[in-house]
Amino acid sequence: MAVIEKNKAIEAIISVMATDLKTYLEERNRKNVVIVGVHTGGVWVAERLHKLLKVKDPLGELNIAFYRDDFSQIGMHPSVAPSNLPFDVDGRDIVLVDDILYTGRTIRAALNELFDYGRPASVTLTVLVDRCEQELPFKADVVGTTMSLLKGEHVKLTGPKTLSLVTK
Repeated sequence: MAVIEKNKAIEAIISVMATDLKTYLEERNRKNVVIVGVHTGGVWVAERLHKLLKVKDPLGELNIAFYRDDFSQIGMHPSVAPSNLPFDVDGRDIVLVDDILYTGRTIRAALNELFDYGRPASVTLTVLVDRCEQELPFKADVVGTTMSLLKGEHVKLTGPKTLSLVTK
């Protein structure tokens, strides 16, 4: 197991992501913005982006456990917390934040759940790490960093107070 990014480096990456995200949203005239993090690592990144961008609406949290396509294979985690979207989704410009984009299956599940809450005007996908190995046709609009790993290697964001990317 190797820690490949320390907290200061990740905080610097997230700071650049905030600037890139702000530019992306402004260029597309997206002003009715709310931020939604995918449980758990995506929420940790979303909390930081929410603070840096000074978004007035509260942060939303999606727990996609019931929407995963491998639910029948891996079962349910014993302590699944509900999603929390403390705003109306209809007509909003959603910034969907996840920690690691790998196959795209988490994003598919997050979009399914998000659309159960309403019909957003737009969804901007923002990820800390893009592994560039998608199996589904999803591409992040804002990416902190890209990473190539060996077959069988995985990366995980640990936190929440101190963020680190750990490979194993």
